[in-house]
Amino acid sequence: MHAEEGSSAAGDVLDRPLAATSLLDAVTDLLRDTRATAFPLDVPGAEQAWASRTRLVDQLADHLVPRLRQLSAPAVVVVAGSTGAGKSTLVNSLVGSEVSAAGVLRPTTRRPVLVHHPDDAELVREHPVTDAVDVVASEQVPRGIALMDAPDLDSVLESNRRSAQRLLEAADLWLFVTTAARYGDALPWRVLGEATARGASVAMVLNRVDPASLPTVRGDLLERLRTHGMQGSPLFVVPDVGPHEGLLEPARVAPVKRWLAMLAGPDRARTVVARTLRGSLAALRPWVDELADAVERQAEAATAIRTALDDAVRGPAEEARRTVTSGAVAQGSAQARWVELTAPGAPLADAVRASGRVDRSRRAGKDRATAVLPLVQDLVSSASATLAAVGAAAERTLRDALATGPDGAPSAARAWSSADRAADRPREVERAAREWVAGAVEVLEDELARARPAPADRSGRRAAARADRRAAAGRPARSATRAWLRWRSPRPRGSTPPTACSAVCSVTAGTPPSACCATAWPTRRPRRRTASVTRPRPCWTGRSCGPTRRRCCACASPSSRG
Repeated sequence: MHAEEGSSAAGDVLDRPLAATSLLDAVTDLLRDTRATAFPLDVPGAEQAWASRTRLVDQLADHLVPRLRQLSAPAVVVVAGSTGAGKSTLVNSLVGSEVSAAGVLRPTTRRPVLVHHPDDAELVREHPVTDAVDVVASEQVPRGIALMDAPDLDSVLESNRRSAQRLLEAADLWLFVTTAARYGDALPWRVLGEATARGASVAMVLNRVDPASLPTVRGDLLERLRTHGMQGSPLFVVPDVGPHEGLLEPARVAPVKRWLAMLAGPDRARTVVARTLRGSLAALRPWVDELADAVERQAEAATAIRTALDDAVRGPAEEARRTVTSGAVAQGSAQARWVELTAPGAPLADAVRASGRVDRSRRAGKDRATAVLPLVQDLVSSASATLAAVGAAAERTLRDALATGPDGAPSAARAWSSADRAADRPREVERAAREWVAGAVEVLEDELARARPAPADRSGRRAAARADRRAAAGRPARSATRAWLRWRSPRPRGSTPPTACSAVCSVTAGTPPSACCATAWPTRRPRRRTASVTRPRPCWTGRSCGPTRRRCCACASPSSRG
């Protein structure tokens, strides 16, 4: 039955390279996504999810991906078991030499050992577990398999237990070693149950059995194997030889050695590899579903924590809004500076005329800009202090909310270090304060626009619109006027005109102006006195300037009659 299932799997995967390549891509993507999965919130089931994720990463990285990449690699047989079961002695006896340290000290196997045939060296070298084991070549190992002596599953060292679990996930076949005194321990059967659940091939060695109790122990062990769904697993018995050192007699390990030699044949090794591969692939779906459920619980906990934080931050945000709107930022040095700047005769005393419009004269604007700089700095300093105080109060409120929040919130509070971004916080506060102060200019302009009385009639609205446009272009227009007057004044031959105006009149540097860009009035010296060079067109102010006018309405430049 197992041979037929293995042959079917071999036909599905091992005999179809294209299918294996497509499957490799899918498994590689799953490995990438699993490694990127994390469970940072301490919610119920998070610890089990971390352990399951670790085992899945080991299964994908150390078994499925390497096996799909190199289907012809030797079958990895991991010899595993409890402390003092005789694993190293069994491996040394099968190989016929001391390749793994054995003794009475525990733990004996501190670093795993991988033994393979010399002709399989190239294929074994590419296996990912070789970075964590000592690799030994021996001609006593049948070609097509590789024996691995793993650390104790119940070792007192956490590193040994972690290494044993990783190597078991990388195995194509488990050779589980136990003794007559410890075959009933709970840990071995839990590990064997996990191996059966993912379809791994398992064989068992019952070591150090007293011949007198052999029938009873063997019968009880077979019953346990049937209970765990492992009735088809091979069972080998090694009689107890009492205290001894060195290798076991060849006759005592001959059944295991013959079975390994038969397993190393091309067809049998292919069957074992295919059976374990198919079982591992079939176990991925429930494994991934379990992790997906854990991720969903993390997302739900994160949503609950976010809602609790939003509720907790409303109070500090409202308090900050009241603090700012009450004028706390403008108090102190900023208020004193404002009183100084708006006193009679001060730069800002006549900034707004009686009509409600801002005095936009160039000289006064420069003086006001220079005088306002200390006020702006005072406002930025006051706003920074206010924001820093509000931020500190909000942080205390949020930490209290996390300490008493929903599931996972305390773990988020522990991960929130007070030193995080402490050096960047003053700079960010100052930047926010400067942006807030800069926004006051737009607010002031809007307030002035709303405070200005609107004309009642249509002509009044037009006059107000023209005044606004003139005020907006006043400075560039005056610059253009002065540039044009300098151009008409006597100058040495070969001199060049001034640079181009930035708004109304565009005078190209190096060539005489042929026409006003806004009104298209004629050149200074037209070839014909009876007609203008260009047709007059309406100015943007609504008036039509032509060759008969003395002055251009848009740029206040003198026109020419021709």
